[in-house]
Amino acid sequence: MTSKSSEIDTPGAATTFGRATTRADTLADRRSYLVDGLAPVSCDTCGTEVLVRKNSTKHTSIQWTTDPARSCPIYAEQASRGENTALLDTCERLTASIARAVETGRIRVGSPEEGAS
Repeated sequence: MTSKSSEIDTPGAATTFGRATTRADTLADRRSYLVDGLAPVSCDTCGTEVLVRKNSTKHTSIQWTTDPARSCPIYAEQASRGENTALLDTCERLTASIARAVETGRIRVGSPEEGAS
């Protein structure tokens, strides 16, 4: 996955005043949280693809790679009613697809540092 912001990939990048924008260890933490360990999962119903990381059986990180109101029928329906899609946790169909990805071993549960499977 490519980063939209070069700041994520550029430790010690300088501002116009010559000071570092962000410390290297902070950038590493940001990369770890936003990029590392994410795997693509497609919804079995509509085909929308998201990036997923399962830190535990109860914790799922989902990063949408598209505008959900345009790619997911559940989000699109909510948006068409004028409702705020930001309040929708996720789509039940996508949640089921992620669960199947975990069951089949396509998505690992636990952080990569733990060597989880």
